[in-house]
Amino acid sequence: MTLYEELQARGLLAQLTDEKEIADLINQGKATFYIGFDPTADSLHVGHFMALLLMKRLQAAGNKPIALVGGGTAMIGDPSGRTDMRKMMTVDMIDHNVECFKKQMSRFIEFGDGKAQIVNNADWLRDLNFLEFMRDIGSQFNVNEMLRARCYVNRMQTGLSFLEFSYMLMQSYDFYRLYQDYGCQMQFGGDDQWSNMLGGINLIRKKLNKDAYAMTISLLLKHDGTKMGKTAGGAVWLDPDKYKPYDFYQYWRNVDDSDVLKFLRMMTFLPLEQIDEMDKWEGSKLNEAKSILAYELTSLVHGEDEAKKARAGAEAVFKGTGSLDTVPSVVLTAEDFNENQAIDIISLLVKTEQCASRSDARRAITKDHSITLGDQKIDDFKYEVKKSDIPGDGLLVRKGKKNIKKVIVE
Repeated sequence: MTLYEELQARGLLAQLTDEKEIADLINQGKATFYIGFDPTADSLHVGHFMALLLMKRLQAAGNKPIALVGGGTAMIGDPSGRTDMRKMMTVDMIDHNVECFKKQMSRFIEFGDGKAQIVNNADWLRDLNFLEFMRDIGSQFNVNEMLRARCYVNRMQTGLSFLEFSYMLMQSYDFYRLYQDYGCQMQFGGDDQWSNMLGGINLIRKKLNKDAYAMTISLLLKHDGTKMGKTAGGAVWLDPDKYKPYDFYQYWRNVDDSDVLKFLRMMTFLPLEQIDEMDKWEGSKLNEAKSILAYELTSLVHGEDEAKKARAGAEAVFKGTGSLDTVPSVVLTAEDFNENQAIDIISLLVKTEQCASRSDARRAITKDHSITLGDQKIDDFKYEVKKSDIPGDGLLVRKGKKNIKKVIVE
């Protein structure tokens, strides 16, 4: 099986141009390609992780990746998949996020001479002369065609600023510059980026010549759109300080049954033959497949030691075996307890961040009946946990079956 055939078999390819040329280049390890990462936060998240895994696969076959961090485009904000305009960030915030991205990316991709490169589009976007840019680049785009792009159509009802409307020009210009300055012939991106990527190809062919060697692949890098990597508490981050390895493991351990084989194919490096065998698994065996998925991905992001700890913690909670030391813990200090040396259940759930607010906690207790302390089901929103009732090794607080924290007393 060639690399291109493997990408197809793993369910990664959504749509592409120049299929034969793309297949030949990546199979021979001769592609120089880029994927863009807009630094809208100080950590990469699961959506970025899928893109990085693709870069890792292609680099292993000899292809050269360019990780393009959007120090320039982040000042605008990509409207794709958005119902409103992104919050504007300062240059200092963006530059800080860029540095955070660079550190995290190096854990997945080999950078250096003859290997992968990190490029920042701030180098050419921040100092652009508006009139020159619009005469040179803006003149190459047809507004009627742009308005048919899905990323814009979805926003026309709620309002689309001209700032965001210009994003396609900026992303297209990125490919144009990378093609000229770095010999980049190919671009990869999420399925929601298709229109922007086609814009880049068309710009190169119009500005240079109609036969310019530029290609694109649109991948299912964001499975089910924005659903991927989202939880009730926000995004699934790769930074262990923002999203603990145990929680990362649990996120994958608890994916829907219908998704587990998809994610094993798309995101792990396990042989396809091994994954195909799991297609026959049902019941408890399917849970074993989820554990394999969780372990493989946690190991890739946080290392094998953290993956082992997370697996041990999960088994301790769900199977009653092993140590609870790796279950995420929350420390209660003297200030958390009232004059009776107790903490009310609502305050406890907010403290552990299992509920976003007091009203959310009350609903979980009285309506969803999803709260358990140790082995005790809690249905009274006025219930108080006494300091003396919390064991030295901690008390497990559960919201449903999947959201588990351990509280300990300082």
